[in-house]
Amino acid sequence: MAADPNFTNHVFEIARQIPAGRVASYGAIARFLGVANWSRKVGHAMGEVGGVEPPVPYQRVVNSTGRLTGGTSGIEHRAKLLATEGVTVIGDKVQDFKNVFWDPSKELNY
Repeated sequence: MAADPNFTNHVFEIARQIPAGRVASYGAIARFLGVANWSRKVGHAMGEVGGVEPPVPYQRVVNSTGRLTGGTSGIEHRAKLLATEGVTVIGDKVQDFKNVFWDPSKELNY
C-alpha cells in the first residue's frame, strides 16, 4: 500500500528543513505532524524519496536512538553523506546524537 501522498509530501517538507549537520528522528517528524504513533509511516514515506524534486535529505532522518536504518549498503551511503555534513557515524549510530538532534517542534513555527 502506497503512503498517502499528502502525508508523504508533509514528511518531505519537514525533512527538507533539517539543517546540514543535524538529524531528526522518524518519531519527531510524526509528532510534529500530529500523529505521534506514525513513525513507521514516516519511515515508509522516506523510502519514497528517489527522484523527488526538490531532493529530500533522507540521510538526516534516523531512528529515535540515532541509528541509521535500512540495508547495509544504504546505511553506508547515508553515513558517508552525513560525514560530508560533519555528522560522525560509527557503524550505524550517529555519535553525539543529543547535540546533533534537530526537533521540528522546537525549530519550526507552522
